[in-house]
Amino acid sequence: MSEASDSQVLGLSILVQLCRRVREAATAEELGFIAVNESKQLLPYRQSALWMYGKGVVTVSGIPNPDRSSPYVQWLASCCSAWRAEAASCCKTPDACADELSRSWDEWVPGYAAVVPLKTQQGEPLGMLVFFREEPWLDHDLALLDELASIYGHGFTANAGRGGMWRNFTANASSRRGSIALTLLAVAALFYPVRMSVQAPAEVVPKEPFVVRSPLDTVINKFHVKPNQSVAEGELLFEFDRTNLGAKHGVARKAFQVAAEEYRQAAQTAVVDDKFRAEITPRRGRMEEKATELSFSRELLKKVEVRAPRAGIVVFAEQSDWVGKNVSVGERVLMIADPGRVEMLIRLPVADAIDFALKNPVRLYLSSDPQHPLDGTLRYAAYRPEVTPAGISFYRLKADFAASTTAPRIGLTGTVRIYGKKVSLGYYLFRRPLTTLRQYLGW
Repeated sequence: MSEASDSQVLGLSILVQLCRRVREAATAEELGFIAVNESKQLLPYRQSALWMYGKGVVTVSGIPNPDRSSPYVQWLASCCSAWRAEAASCCKTPDACADELSRSWDEWVPGYAAVVPLKTQQGEPLGMLVFFREEPWLDHDLALLDELASIYGHGFTANAGRGGMWRNFTANASSRRGSIALTLLAVAALFYPVRMSVQAPAEVVPKEPFVVRSPLDTVINKFHVKPNQSVAEGELLFEFDRTNLGAKHGVARKAFQVAAEEYRQAAQTAVVDDKFRAEITPRRGRMEEKATELSFSRELLKKVEVRAPRAGIVVFAEQSDWVGKNVSVGERVLMIADPGRVEMLIRLPVADAIDFALKNPVRLYLSSDPQHPLDGTLRYAAYRPEVTPAGISFYRLKADFAASTTAPRIGLTGTVRIYGKKVSLGYYLFRRPLTTLRQYLGW
C-alpha cells in the first residue's frame, strides 16, 4: 500500500474517532473542548477558539476556563463578531482585517486563520470555529474543516435537543395562551382531592407493661438487673437498704419480748394475789400490740428484695439513677414489658391537630431506618392536651402496629405521619395560613 493510501486510512480513522467522541459528549462544554483541542489530530494548528451566537467565545484551546475579560479573549471575540457573516469556510489574514484587529494579530496568534461556520441541519447558524497556524490553509484543508464543522454542528444540535422539551414548555408558557392555560391548570389543581395528613414525633413503647412500684419508703441499695435485660418470673430485680428496717425489727422484737414477759409475770402473780388480776387484760393487750408491730416489721423485711412478678424485659433508664435514691411508697421504679407487644406513643402538637378518627392509618418512619416505614392504625387519642417541660402543648395518641409488622425495639424514636379525611389540595397547602388568618380576623 502506498504512502498516500496510508495517510488517507489514518485520516479516516481519526475522523471516525472524532465522530464517536462527539456522540459520547454529555455536555456542550465537553463538546466544545473536543472541537478546539482534539481536532488537532486531523489537521495541524497552533490555536483554536469556539464562538457561539449569544454567548461569545466559550472555549479556547489550551485553557480550561477562559477569562472573557482577558485581552486575548476580547480580541478573539472582536474577530469572530467581524467574521460572523461568513457562510462557508474561508482563510483570513491580518491584511484582510480591519486596522484595530490587524494591529494585535501578530501579538496573539499566527498569520493564517481558518474560519469555519457551525450550522444546524436546517442551516441555522450556531457559531464558528477559528483555527490559527503559520502555514496557509489549502482548499482540501478547508474541505476537511467543513466536514468537521458538519459533525460538530450536528453534535451541538443534538446536545441542545436534550433540553428541548423544557425550552418548548417555557416558550409556550411565556405566551398569553400558555399563561392562561397554566393559570387554569393551577386553579383546577387546588381542588384535587388529597388525604389530609400531619407529622408528629413518636416513640416505640411497650403495650400494657407491668409497672413495678416501690413497696417501701426507704433507699434503694442495689440493682441486680440492667436496662433491657430479660428476666424470668421470680428473678431478683433490686433490693432496699436493710439498716433502718433491721433496726426497727430488732426494737419491735425486744418490745414484744418485754411485753410478753410482763404479761407472763402478771398471769403467774394473779394466781396467788387477786389485785394483779386487773393487770392481766391490759398487759395482754400490750403484748398483742407488740406482736402485731413485730409481725409488720417482719413483713417489711420480706419486701426488701423485689422480684419480677412475670417474665419479660426490664425497662428503666440507668442503675445509677436509682441506687442511693430515697423512694416513696407507690413510686414507679421500672416496667416489665413483653418485647413482642409494642405500640406507638405519639405526641401531636396542638397547632398541628387535624380532624381524625380512631382506626385511621398511620405510618412510622424510624430515625434508625427511615427507608422502611412501619404501618399501623390509630387506637387512642386523648381529649385533653398535656404540656411538656418546654411549654409545648400536645395531644397524647397511641397506635397499634400492623399484624404483619415485625415489632421494633422498645425505645426507638422517629416521625409518624397521621392520615385524616380527604380534602382539597388548596386546603392541604394553605391550612396553616388560613387558620392563622381566621384566628387573627375572628371569622
